Amino acid sequence: MTVILNTWIFEDDVKKGTSQVDLVERVKKLGADGIEVRREYFTDLDKELAEVGTKAKEAGMVVNYSVPDVVFEESGEINTKLSQYFAEGKTMGISKIKFNTGYFKNFKGDLKEEFSKFPLEEIEMNVENDQTPVSGTVKAINEFLSAIHAVGFTGIGYVYDLGNWAFTHGDAIASADALVNYTNYIHLKNTIDNQGELSTSDDLDTGVYDWRDILTHLPKDVQFALEYPMSSDELIQQQIQLLKKEIGG
Repeated sequence: MTVILNTWIFEDDVKKGTSQVDLVERVKKLGADGIEVRREYFTDLDKELAEVGTKAKEAGMVVNYSVPDVVFEESGEINTKLSQYFAEGKTMGISKIKFNTGYFKNFKGDLKEEFSKFPLEEIEMNVENDQTPVSGTVKAINEFLSAIHAVGFTGIGYVYDLGNWAFTHGDAIASADALVNYTNYIHLKNTIDNQGELSTSDDLDTGVYDWRDILTHLPKDVQFALEYPMSSDELIQQQIQLLKKEIGG
């Protein structure tokens, strides 16, 4: 199995000035196979993108790219920044790039023509269920992916984010079943519900979800990412081992 650490894990350190460049080696030492960098955590894109790519190549690490932006604007137009994001990903030598679907329901153009502009043979593109009613529903994700697959882009897929289903009041198991055939990547985090106040747990075994049961509804031959803030490297290593023990690897 391939275990990825999303850099949200290191939120406290990033706030104190730690660069995602420095996190590449740390992720390697913690026993993960790759790092998922977050675009919003870069402070000097031109400098850091290249350095992440160099460090990751030296370490033999997978790099994935989380971009907090939509594929389709509210107008229905394709986001004009997508080509820039792909170019940034190529600089880092990424494996996967992740967006939110956005307003596909308003799109009136030619999907095949528009998506032929992107380097999809080099970089796997996925959309995630986020915490919004626009992009965080099975309906929105399914409509886009079924349409884009119908015109030949079958490599474009879905990131199943477990914790986010609590925030959109979705059914995590029904959603897994509905989107399993599109699932290329799995983000794991659990959610604590304190009388309606939701927060992200720092332990997969603490929260409203039985993540082990949910994983029986999802593919096992994909990359798995841990994506929740943790307070120590010891806890991170413990969570990596918890996941590996369950999945095998």
